[in-house]
Amino acid sequence: MSKLAYMPFSIGSGLLAGLVSRRAFALVWGAVEDSAPPQPEQRAVALRKLVLALAIEGAMLRLVKGLADHGSRRGFAQLTGVWPGEQREQESPSETA
Repeated sequence: MSKLAYMPFSIGSGLLAGLVSRRAFALVWGAVEDSAPPQPEQRAVALRKLVLALAIEGAMLRLVKGLADHGSRRGFAQLTGVWPGEQREQESPSETA
C-alpha cells in the first residue's frame, strides 16, 4: 500500500530532478566550453567533446535524480512514518547520518 501512496512523490521528484539536472548540466558545460554541447545526431562533431558532454550530462542526471529520490523517500517517511522501499537489516550509526 505504501508503494502506491508513494508513487506521486516519486513521479514529482523525478520530473523536478530532470529539470534541475538539465540546468546543472548547462551550467557545468558553460564552464567547460563557450559553445552549445554537442549532440549525438550531429554529423560533424568531435568524438572527444561528445564523450565529455555525455559523461557530464549522465553524471549530473544520476546525481540529481538519486538525491531527489532519497529526499522524497525521507519526506514521505516523515509524513507517514513508513519508509517506501527496502531497508538494510542492520544499519550502523555512521550510515544513518
